[in-house]
Amino acid sequence: MSTKAIVLYLHVHQPYRVRHYTALDTGKTHDYFDADYDHQTSNERILKKVAEKSYLPTNKRLLKLLEHHPEFKLSLSITGTVLEQLEKWSPDVLRSFQDLVKTGRVEIVAETYHHSLAFFYSRPEFEIQVDMHKAKVMELFGVEPAVFRNTELSYNNDIAAWAEQAGYKGVLAEGWDPVLDWRSANYVYRPTGTDHIKLLMKNYKLSDDIAFRFGDREWAEWPLTADKFAHWLSETGDATNFDLFMDYETFGEHQWEDSGIFEFLETLPAEWLKGEGHTFMTVSEACDAFEPVDEIDVQFTTTWADTERDLSAWLGNKIQQQSIHALYDLQDSILHTGDLALIEDWRRLQTSDHFYYMCTKWWNDGDIHAYFSPYDSPYEAYINFMNAYHDLRFRLSEKGVSV
Repeated sequence: MSTKAIVLYLHVHQPYRVRHYTALDTGKTHDYFDADYDHQTSNERILKKVAEKSYLPTNKRLLKLLEHHPEFKLSLSITGTVLEQLEKWSPDVLRSFQDLVKTGRVEIVAETYHHSLAFFYSRPEFEIQVDMHKAKVMELFGVEPAVFRNTELSYNNDIAAWAEQAGYKGVLAEGWDPVLDWRSANYVYRPTGTDHIKLLMKNYKLSDDIAFRFGDREWAEWPLTADKFAHWLSETGDATNFDLFMDYETFGEHQWEDSGIFEFLETLPAEWLKGEGHTFMTVSEACDAFEPVDEIDVQFTTTWADTERDLSAWLGNKIQQQSIHALYDLQDSILHTGDLALIEDWRRLQTSDHFYYMCTKWWNDGDIHAYFSPYDSPYEAYINFMNAYHDLRFRLSEKGVSV
């Protein structure tokens, strides 16, 4: 009897959004992220809203599923920035995540603490952030991640080589058609240039049926029910693992409760487990259970964002490129000060969301960027960010550091 496993992986993240920080604030106040009085960009308000709509109801249902179905398992990654906010503003939500992990059937995946693109700009800074995240996960959950995902599922051969050298057993990536070619995302692979690490690739069509199309009444497959979805997977030919990767906020925030998304989540395990050989696995278990069926060569960087599945969501225009280069150009000067508050502000500005908000794409991709952005335009995001950047430079000048 062959085994078919759903590998459900959910990503939890909230950035520290830059408030409406003007040129008049520069050099006077350094509270880039303290936006309690700024309703539109208030990090506390947004976190509590998402917690109420998504985190708490989803965690409650997941814990119930874990109690009722011993075969049910999932994996999740939680950035350091959202963990800090949960500790400060929603400790009850943090406890609900801890309760999930305590079951022993919810795996934490490694990543950068600040959800940054540091891998592409500073390998030392990238490794510091991965170590910071590992330490935070151990502090709050008592576990050490065994599988790695880079920010926004960004991936290439170099990332796989780094992850293997760092001791991870697996790495996650987008199952993008130009990379897979004729192959299926429903298997485990070996990254080119590695010896031991396994590669799990998101089945983006099945994942996006839940994450993006679920509530679309114009979609030909609407309504998507758990029995229909389980039947699709059952009827798929040769396959070992269905990698369903999506944002945690899919449940209740991106897809609202009235769409039926929670009912779908509550009934999917039972429907899937009706089939012979059907099970759930964490990402580590999938790496352990299945041997690679082929080697995957990814010489260019892929991500799970936008139609291009590359870094253009964050680096596709001149204002994005200018701002991120300017920020990383401050690295040596910032770190040399030893000023922990200054260093932390610099790292919070590395969070990829800031550059995502500056995206100037049109049509569907542009609509998605606008949905996530707290600003009225990409240029407003850029201005606020660059004002904060100039204040970093001012703080350096106060310390006698010229940049």
